[in-house]
Amino acid sequence: MLHKYMLGILLTLLSGCGSALAHEQHQQTRTINSKLLNEQRTVTIQLPNSYLNNTDQKYPVIYRLDGKESMAIESAMLNKLYQSGSAPEVIIVAIENTDRTRDLTPTVNYDPRGPVGAGGGGDKFLDFVEKELIPYVNQSYRVHDFKVFSGASIGGLLVLHSFHSRPHLFQGHIAYSPAVWWADQTTKKKVKQFVSSVSSYNNYLYMNIGSEHLSMRRVYDDLSVHIQKNKPSDLKLVLNTFNDVPHAMTSAAGAFNAYHTLFLPLVMPNKALVNGVSSIKDYYLKVSLQRGEQIQPQEWVLRELAYGLVEKQAFKTAIEIFKYNIALYPKNADAYNGLAYGYEQAKQFSNALEQVNIALSLANEGDSGFDVYKSRQTRLKSLLQL
Repeated sequence: MLHKYMLGILLTLLSGCGSALAHEQHQQTRTINSKLLNEQRTVTIQLPNSYLNNTDQKYPVIYRLDGKESMAIESAMLNKLYQSGSAPEVIIVAIENTDRTRDLTPTVNYDPRGPVGAGGGGDKFLDFVEKELIPYVNQSYRVHDFKVFSGASIGGLLVLHSFHSRPHLFQGHIAYSPAVWWADQTTKKKVKQFVSSVSSYNNYLYMNIGSEHLSMRRVYDDLSVHIQKNKPSDLKLVLNTFNDVPHAMTSAAGAFNAYHTLFLPLVMPNKALVNGVSSIKDYYLKVSLQRGEQIQPQEWVLRELAYGLVEKQAFKTAIEIFKYNIALYPKNADAYNGLAYGYEQAKQFSNALEQVNIALSLANEGDSGFDVYKSRQTRLKSLLQL
């Protein structure tokens, strides 16, 4: 649970960096003459700090409902995550409202808890997003094909509608306190049917809920429990419950977890190392897809992953990772010394000596690791009585 004082601290921090960020990043307002909606639609597009200077870089795109007023907190959070290596830089496309209830609800509402007879334009609005807005962004900006759809309340409802009705469109879905009670719970029922009918869905879904009325909470809980029990393989599901956070604040409360769990950090965490080298390759393939460029693990990252396995005495897998590290960095002395360490701890002293000798051949006296390599060489020769 996110306690009230923690949320206050979060909002204070983000409000400060959000105002500064507005000066640092580039915002552009664009108007699209939508033939599908028969009206002009305005979007606010926020470009990353590096966009103008790094002209070869392509970026993932977050399509955020409810316009630029919802942009500041998510922008600030994403910037912090990028600075820590936990997320790529992104382009944010904030879609301004004209008739919010019409556009963000997939069905007409007959539930007395909402405006009876209102809504139902969600699919037409998604046609605009898919067939007019996304092509416009793709043609006008340097983007790659990793797109996220984010919204709150009835915006979260439309995100869930897209999740089940257009699974090809977005690679990530973020629904803050989605109004799944709308229109006799039609969207909730269709999402439940969808997740029960597909065996695999390579996608990401984040949902949260705040201090809603009991009847609304029951509808949300029914949906979240069903998705957990029937989750398709490859679907990454993240759920948060904020019992003390009001409905209007669930975007602020959930932004960190939503994006921190969506985007993979550049440094692979130990918990992701479930299948040796294979899991490393899979992990960095996903990182590359999210960032739109080929990303390889840094040399020191691979060594640290292997060191962790050595501590667990999983020598065979550790040695495989050390060798993979050398394959990627054949001129790096530290990579060979890492393998020497793995062999030494496994009591394969001859193999260890061979590798540390290679490390010494690649290093110069005075290099940061030279004395370590030399000490290991001396120790191994003594153990081998050479």
